[in-house]
Amino acid sequence: MHALIKRFDSPDETRTFEKGKFEVIKIGHMTIGRASYEPGWKWSEHVGAATGAARCEVDLTPGEFFSIGPGHDSWVVGDEPYVSLHFMGADSYAK
Repeated sequence: MHALIKRFDSPDETRTFEKGKFEVIKIGHMTIGRASYEPGWKWSEHVGAATGAARCEVDLTPGEFFSIGPGHDSWVVGDEPYVSLHFMGADSYAK
């Protein structure tokens, strides 16, 4: 039996952008991403502008597991960092 263990402490790839980063782990046929955003981060300004996209494809609030359609913006509210896991779309996020 073969077991593979990976940690976000040593991601396969890290994509950085103003006020945040996106860490990628590839395990088997899955790509999982961990997004970390600082207060003041806004998708349309800090990710979308660099990729040429007008709207964010995903959104999340604490404790929720969700699926949401494309075409929205997202931002950090408050003065604490926001961290989310991405199970879909991590291959191309913030590229």
